[in-house]
Amino acid sequence: MAYWLFKSEPDAFSIDDLANRPNQTEPWDGIRNYQARNFLRDDVKVGDQLFFYHSSCKDVGIVGVAEVVKAAYADDSQFNPESKYYDPKSSQDNPRWVMVDVQFKQKFKRILPLAKIKAMPQITELGLVKKGHRLSIMPVTESEWDSLYQAANAG
Repeated sequence: MAYWLFKSEPDAFSIDDLANRPNQTEPWDGIRNYQARNFLRDDVKVGDQLFFYHSSCKDVGIVGVAEVVKAAYADDSQFNPESKYYDPKSSQDNPRWVMVDVQFKQKFKRILPLAKIKAMPQITELGLVKKGHRLSIMPVTESEWDSLYQAANAG
């Protein structure tokens, strides 16, 4: 099992949206960054755990946990000319973009804010705390997962 951090803008898709979906499961679609796509396609596996992170909002930070329940498959939005994620260079025979399905596991009582994450001395490898890292999907080491999970559930 591996650990990840997946970012979403809560006005587009939030932890509450995931919790309210049938079976609390939803495709994680719309990834249009090659490095993030490669993580999804090559590294993210069924059973992996992820922190759900709200970005581009008033209160940015980790808000809960989800689990990958379906491995990478073609993101259908790339084929739909009406979608904001449409990619005319992608084809059904050779899809350029993938998605995974995630399932809600836990919403934290309080958000673990980015400022607190950055202040944690044991969090050094997470792309979130490194200058210039803006990926929407990033790996989390097991030790950093444990520290962040504990901090999110403290108090």
